[in-house]
Amino acid sequence: MSHHGHAIGNYLGRPIFESIELQDESYVFDRIAQYEDDEFPLDRLSANEVLVQPGLIYRQKG
Repeated sequence: MSHHGHAIGNYLGRPIFESIELQDESYVFDRIAQYEDDEFPLDRLSANEVLVQPGLIYRQKG
């Protein structure tokens, strides 16, 4: 994972980057994932979203 843009905040002591690149695809920060029953419910992600630790959801640029 490479970081693009600048840090727009932090969550659990780690930076939230405005955008990132994963596997040659660009993603923008969308929201913080909800932690339920000791896990992140991945079935709530859309096909164009990825979950990045520590619980940040990024949406594919399109």
